[in-house]
Amino acid sequence: MSPYAELHVHIEGTLEPELTFALAKRNSVELPYADPAELRSHFTYQSVQDFVELYRASAAVLTTEQDFAELTTAYLTKAQSIGIVHAEISCDLARHMARGIAPEAVLNGIGSVLKDSQTSHGVSTGLVLNFPVDLPVDAAVAVYDQAKAAGADITAVEVCVSSPDASPKDLVPLFGRARADGLHTVAHVGAAAGDDMTWECLHALKVGRVGAAALTDRNLLYYLADYSIPLTMSPLSTKALHVASEADLSVARLLEEEVAIVVTSDAPAYFGGYLDANMAALVADNGLTEQQAEALARNTIAGSFLPESAKSALIGQPVPA
Repeated sequence: MSPYAELHVHIEGTLEPELTFALAKRNSVELPYADPAELRSHFTYQSVQDFVELYRASAAVLTTEQDFAELTTAYLTKAQSIGIVHAEISCDLARHMARGIAPEAVLNGIGSVLKDSQTSHGVSTGLVLNFPVDLPVDAAVAVYDQAKAAGADITAVEVCVSSPDASPKDLVPLFGRARADGLHTVAHVGAAAGDDMTWECLHALKVGRVGAAALTDRNLLYYLADYSIPLTMSPLSTKALHVASEADLSVARLLEEEVAIVVTSDAPAYFGGYLDANMAALVADNGLTEQQAEALARNTIAGSFLPESAKSALIGQPVPA
């Protein structure tokens, strides 16, 4: 089996309950749970909003540069253990700044670990700045400006769209500026947002990679295949949050039609599994062959923002011991 690249993982979504409690104690943050086991017992959701509220409440324990460094180190340790050799890690900087955390604390904490990730964990990395679609454009520009001023080594900017009520079109100037700065652009669209929102991300924001929890428009799928735009899927989060399932997309057929499906983990601490578990779930749920599973592994590398020479070097290599 080829090694994996993780292309859609929120660093805040890797915050395991045990670390949540350790940071809460250190930072004097009171949690409404007795212990990590009780917190984990709440990792079942009746709606997307249930997840969002728990996710944001837990992220409140992240307050210092050290906190973000420890969180990033914990993720990379896990990534290395499951055969990930490259990770493009999203950071919800705007949300942290909105609760009064200095951007330097977030970016320096994460960046101090990422800059040595290849040496320390055998994992090359890239940092993706995530922008909520409902963030006012002036606030989004301010976040981007402060990240650049802080000297952050940014690979891409991303928008997450969870509903059809907010359009990503307001972010067109920011995404255009990011491309002019040499950055990549990506989007993740929730099932409730629908195919029209995915089209908007592709046409208005000109994203080079898109994630979708549910797709029904065959023309959209053909478009992704024709233009070789990777389609990221996070099976475990989709199962936990949406009625729709990637199984409804006939993954085997999509692979045959050359849709570049890339399996990702999204917020693995909250959905019961990291990239290996998501890969196994998609393979099992769709009855994929060993050859198709290998194609999915290769897609994670091919869909990354690594240089083509680095992709070629990684694809087909055995998983590191």
